[in-house]
Amino acid sequence: MKLTTTFDGLYLSNPLMPASGPLVGDLEKLLFMREEANCGAVVTKTISTKLPKIPKPCIKAGKNLIMNSELWSEHDYKIWLNDFLPGYQKNNDRPLIISVGYSQEDMEVLIPLLDVYADAFEISTHYVGTDLERIKATVSTIRSHTKKPFYMKISPHLPDPEGFAKVIAEAGANGVVAINSLGPTLNININNRKIEYGADDGYVWTTGPVIKPLALATVYKIKQAAPNLTVIGVGGITSAEDVLEFLLAGASAVQMLSGALLKGKQLYKKIIDDLPKTLDKYGFSSIEEVIETSLKNTVSYDERLPELIEDKCIECMLCVKTCPYFAIAFKDRITFNPDQCFSCGLCVSICPTNAITMEGVGE
Repeated sequence: MKLTTTFDGLYLSNPLMPASGPLVGDLEKLLFMREEANCGAVVTKTISTKLPKIPKPCIKAGKNLIMNSELWSEHDYKIWLNDFLPGYQKNNDRPLIISVGYSQEDMEVLIPLLDVYADAFEISTHYVGTDLERIKATVSTIRSHTKKPFYMKISPHLPDPEGFAKVIAEAGANGVVAINSLGPTLNININNRKIEYGADDGYVWTTGPVIKPLALATVYKIKQAAPNLTVIGVGGITSAEDVLEFLLAGASAVQMLSGALLKGKQLYKKIIDDLPKTLDKYGFSSIEEVIETSLKNTVSYDERLPELIEDKCIECMLCVKTCPYFAIAFKDRITFNPDQCFSCGLCVSICPTNAITMEGVGE
């Protein structure tokens, strides 16, 4: 099963790479991602010209999310230049994407210095604001200092992802990394009446499976608006199925961080190992085939009544309890009232044993 993906002159043995963050913050971690996690490419933690002031503690796990106030690299950029990056390059056998932030002024300093070590750049715009002209000027500055591919990482608070994509394409960027963490968000401890894990303003940023639907939508929007841009998808990946969803939405590769913080660093290798059987399960012969597949969008406004597959039903009553239209009852078996059913589909998606079907849903 062919797992390779290629874009902008980069060759990846598989489509999974780490997202910029604490798991790629020094040479030891970069080598882990390459040699043990077996990632198709490796991304560094975001390097900037100034050192961050990071509150402690700064990373908290929830059921399906990570909240953090961790910021960019805690190491001076000179340490990256003199130690981490030269050490990684000695045995370089796959692309290294150097993450850089944040301002146009930072790019003037850092891109020329880092260029010799980079196969590509990822540029974080997280603290730049929403002014597209300012972002455009930053892109132009980067392009003036490198011939390498670079990808602008979009934050979900930007109101116009399509406009963002078109502007950076015009200014010379190769693509987009979508999306950065969601926020600002707030974490409250009821017991001690305190805001926890926040920075000086109290806020944190949220990542993980909870933001996956937003990330998928952003990838899709950008690819529809600027088909020639490369898109790297990130936000909520925890399985091989998630990888395929991002590729179907328009990504050429994906990144993961929060999944490994929630489930363990071994998750990178597990997902990569799971990709061949997952491709086969869904009828694909390669990663390239997934990327080249166009998504269908068949919308229907017809009334459709759910149907029960009796031998799958465990009579848990979840569908009865959750139906917002009071259309499901238990009368020796689960029944659906056609006069009350709104064909909303909630029961199909909430059933733990897939015992409820509806024409056109999941087909």
